[in-house]
Amino acid sequence: MVEAIFFYLFAGIAILSALQVILQARPTRALLSLIVTMFALAVLFILLGAPFIAMIHLIVYAGAVLVLFLFVIMLQGIGAKEIPLEERFGPFYLGTAILLGACLLGGILLILSHASVGPLQPIEGTAKAIGHLLFREYLLPFELTSILLLLGVFAAVALAKKESDA
Repeated sequence: MVEAIFFYLFAGIAILSALQVILQARPTRALLSLIVTMFALAVLFILLGAPFIAMIHLIVYAGAVLVLFLFVIMLQGIGAKEIPLEERFGPFYLGTAILLGACLLGGILLILSHASVGPLQPIEGTAKAIGHLLFREYLLPFELTSILLLLGVFAAVALAKKESDA
């Protein structure tokens, strides 16, 4: 019963703060709402019995990616500037988002109408289980991802070097 209350509470917080990401006029406030969304999602992962995934989620997304977003917003100098809703979402982009959202919702409803839902299998989200999967069954994709990230770092350094030399 208590888990259900926490689930609905943090699911509501995640939904409301995700809506604030879209509706905030200032980019810095939208980013802070995104951080709240990430924390609420981490709590939902903990409620699902996956504390390792929750901590990785916080470290990677709330800790690294969102700080990088904040750095870019501050570097561009648009953090305190209010951007009107009409300027952020033009009619073409709004129409495309509504159309894609309707297609996604239709696809989900189609899948759910034909799916037979059985009992849920317990998910083990411990570090040992994830490490076993990563280094035994998914070793090649894991290593390819690390090479891709390393190439991205090299590309970022090369781009920054060219601009500073010019």
